[in-house]
Amino acid sequence: MNTKEYISSGIIESYILGHASPEEAGILECVMKNNAEVKAAFEEAQKTLEHLATAQAVTPPSDLKSKIWNRIQQEQSSVEEIRPSLSTDIPEAKDDGEMKTREQIQGKTNWKPYAVAASVLFLLSVAGNLFWMNSQSAVKQEMTKLAAEKQSQDVAMKKMDRKLNMFSNPDMQMVMLKGVEKHQDAKAMVFWDKKTKKVYLNAESLPKTPEGMQYQLWALEDGKPVSAGMYTEDKDSQIALATISKAQAFAITLEKEGGSPVPTMENMYVMGGI
Repeated sequence: MNTKEYISSGIIESYILGHASPEEAGILECVMKNNAEVKAAFEEAQKTLEHLATAQAVTPPSDLKSKIWNRIQQEQSSVEEIRPSLSTDIPEAKDDGEMKTREQIQGKTNWKPYAVAASVLFLLSVAGNLFWMNSQSAVKQEMTKLAAEKQSQDVAMKKMDRKLNMFSNPDMQMVMLKGVEKHQDAKAMVFWDKKTKKVYLNAESLPKTPEGMQYQLWALEDGKPVSAGMYTEDKDSQIALATISKAQAFAITLEKEGGSPVPTMENMYVMGGI
């Protein structure tokens, strides 16, 4: 096995991820001491893994479990404080004897205070019910928001697991694509299955495409650019863009939606040799 075959075997990535056996690790460490090319490949793979880990880092909220419960308790306490107050100012009911006695003394019943009290009680009851409904609505909105955040974090973690599996797959050759002169900060990663010849692309770090534009992957075969598929976010590191039998390099250009038969060189973002 020559140096290039050894580098593309996946042993370097397995070593970094801790999947290599003691024998494989010992051999790699020995080879790196005596082979500058293997050592350089190791350092490049290490930087690539660190870059992906940083880009996909997910920090779940520390109070995710208690936040909903605390909010519900707080709102329920507020409702309980209001509800008892609705009955504290209710006038005591007068029995028929007392009412008749007052009618005899006054000549008629003084009904106005009772009407005012009933009106105030009705308004307080409506206000309390509105507050309670608004509180329940706020709790539901908070729960929906937290559920959406958790779902987003779960999706991000699944993406990271999928990429780590591709890194540790010995049949998967990784090609780092670096930014060209106009886009020096741009980066992307091609995963090329050596058995099936299918090509996958991780391009989440590239800038968002303008309306009506799309990234297109190209493979350089015998010095000629060949389309290797159109990139979309839902395909990232998950769905093969194309099947490429052989290639000396890969590149990405920004093209009109649907792709172009030839690459627009002035719109090239990244490129990487094999």
